[in-house]
Amino acid sequence: MSDRSVSFILATHNRCDITLNTLNHVHACGLPVGDFEVFVVDNASTDGTVDAIRGTFPDVHVLPRGGNHGSCAKAFAIGRARGRYVVFLDDDSYPQPGSIERMIDHFVSDDTLGCAGFTVHLPDGRRECSALPNVFIGCGAGFRRDALLSVGGLDESLFMQAEEYDLSFRLINAGYHVQTFDDLHVEHLKTPQARQSARTTYHDTRNNLLLTHRYLSDSQRSIYLRDWTQRYRWLAAINDHRPSFVEGRRAGNTRGRRERIAGRHKQLSDQAFETLFRTREIHDRMSVLADEGVERILLADLGKNVHPFVNAARECGLSILGIADDRFASVGNAYRGAPLIGMKDAAKCKPDAVIVSNTSPVHAAVTRDRWSPFAPPVHAWFAESADSRRHQIASTCPPIPADTSA
Repeated sequence: MSDRSVSFILATHNRCDITLNTLNHVHACGLPVGDFEVFVVDNASTDGTVDAIRGTFPDVHVLPRGGNHGSCAKAFAIGRARGRYVVFLDDDSYPQPGSIERMIDHFVSDDTLGCAGFTVHLPDGRRECSALPNVFIGCGAGFRRDALLSVGGLDESLFMQAEEYDLSFRLINAGYHVQTFDDLHVEHLKTPQARQSARTTYHDTRNNLLLTHRYLSDSQRSIYLRDWTQRYRWLAAINDHRPSFVEGRRAGNTRGRRERIAGRHKQLSDQAFETLFRTREIHDRMSVLADEGVERILLADLGKNVHPFVNAARECGLSILGIADDRFASVGNAYRGAPLIGMKDAAKCKPDAVIVSNTSPVHAAVTRDRWSPFAPPVHAWFAESADSRRHQIASTCPPIPADTSA
């Protein structure tokens, strides 16, 4: 294989037709024959997936597993991949033509680039995006294979949910860049099987709490352990998945404490933490507002990384009138003393400024667009620019898929 060779890896379970459709698109990615290979890790499908792939695509490497290992089963193929670059897909996601060639060009032009995230498009016009700006989405991400191997690859034990955070944390902590590009595009069909389930709630809770134990310092861990426990409790209440939350919380904390005692994982450096959570940047921006005479602010969105916004506002002497978020206002009264209110009530608060308290580029842009008709200045520091092609998403704000808001 050439220096521009690519290994595609996806995992599946009992979704034969969907997987065959994806493979058709992957073979039309635009790379010359011989410059790419495809691995499908089959999680013990019983619907004929393995035989169908082998009969239709004899060049695809099918790796059957003895059980269902979730989306993280992709880890099983990494050691077998021969490409210089590795691309993760879901069994219902595929790259648009030309994106893979452009991905390779990004890697060639930046030796520090460890992961090139794709812009992920959903069928309803929305976009998927991580809650943190330097975390990729697992249904469309390319990796420098050497970087992927050097940090230990994908953690198969996570099964599903937050594996992108785990791998992004390790790559950034090792000095690699993780960046999402607006000229790399993946279509994600987001099939009905992928909707929020009790299993998703369990793994969301377990794995996110596990990450706080793995990678955050003592002071950071106490903050995010409390915040994320509360967040997933409220999400479980919204979805009527309370037992799954309780099980996930117990499993995440038990395993996390054991790993922390054993010292199995390296905590994030100060630089890596700032790259991911933007604490200093948010404080500096909030300080500028205070210097400009802003006194009363409204925070819009109870984002996964809301704490730096609340903490910075208080340190800068700003009065927080409330946090506007229709989803969480229905199940919670306050976040760290700041009242949670619906958007209609929030619009009556008459703040000096509205701050979009979300570091997810896509979701921050959605919230900015919802608030833009109101009189106070709206500051969306992490939102993508409204006039860029990559921001052509719906202006409405329906419930966000668990993977994107988690």
